[in-house]
Amino acid sequence: MQKQRGMTFIGLVLIIACVVFVAVIGMKLVPAYLEYFAVKKAILKIGNEPNFKDMTQKEIAESFTKSAIIDNIREVAGSDLVVSQDDSGKPVVSVDYQQVVPLIGNVSALLDFSVTTAPAKLSLK
Repeated sequence: MQKQRGMTFIGLVLIIACVVFVAVIGMKLVPAYLEYFAVKKAILKIGNEPNFKDMTQKEIAESFTKSAIIDNIREVAGSDLVVSQDDSGKPVVSVDYQQVVPLIGNVSALLDFSVTTAPAKLSLK
């Protein structure tokens, strides 16, 4: 006599419920990350412009606003950009923003995003 193998119906339903839950959460979070990548692309595009060092805060904001209109960026405006200088005197454009994504009922996810034109500093620990 062989031992029975396989999954019970309840086990199958639980696995399907878990997969559907993860898929729903993913479908709600993906648009926020797509917008983050669009913001990152727009800011890096500004940082790679040949006349970037000579641009004023207003010109940087206008350039970002043009990219934001094209890429349908709604969470960040040109006025949210912070222009500063790094240690070598090179201008750096950055923005930090949060996005609240409603998940289920009164449960929401808070996503923190940070984008900058400054090169990443490596730290070995």
